[in-house]
Amino acid sequence: MPKRPIREKLLAARRQCSAETCRCLSGLIQARFLAGEDYRRAGCLGLYSPVLNEVQTELVARRCLADGKRLAYPRVTAEGLQFVEVSGHDELAPGAFGIPEPPGQRVIALEDLDVLVVPGVGFDLAGHRLGYGKGYYDRLLVSACPALERVGFAYEFQVVEQLPAAAHDCRLTQLVTDQRLLRFAS
Repeated sequence: MPKRPIREKLLAARRQCSAETCRCLSGLIQARFLAGEDYRRAGCLGLYSPVLNEVQTELVARRCLADGKRLAYPRVTAEGLQFVEVSGHDELAPGAFGIPEPPGQRVIALEDLDVLVVPGVGFDLAGHRLGYGKGYYDRLLVSACPALERVGFAYEFQVVEQLPAAAHDCRLTQLVTDQRLLRFAS
C-alpha cells in the first residue's frame, strides 16, 4: 500500500483525538520513556516540538532540564535539520511550517546526542516510521551515528503492522506508546 493513504488515515485519526485525550495519553507515553534506562543514561537529548495533536513532549523537556541534562530542539535550515541547545521551552519561537524552533546559536552536533525523540504520523512493528512526507527526519536519521538511540513517541492507534519501507530507511531503536515500549534491533 502506498504511503499517502496510510498517512491520510492516521492523520485523520489523530485529528479526531480531543485535547484531553492527547494530554492524558501523552502523559503516559512520557512517563514510560522517563522511567527507562535510556533516559537515565542520556546526557544530551534531542526533542521535537509537538504540533497537530502529536504526542506532547513538555514533561520530558522539564525533567531533562531539572536533571541537568542537555536539551536540544531541531531547526530547519537549507541543509536540513540542525539541533540547537536550549535552557527552556520558552526559548522556542515559530519557525518553518509554524513549528516552534530554537533561534539560538548553541548548535549540537548530531553525534553529541545520546537520544533523539522523533515525531511521526505512523510507526510499524519493525521500527519504521512514516512522517509528513518532507523527509527531514529521514535524511537526518540516515546520517546519524549508529549508537544514537532513535525513539518514536506514538499513540497506540498510530502503530500499524507494516509500513512501506525502502532498504535505505533508518529504523528506530525503540517506540514508546501509551500501552507499551517496543525495542528494535539496530
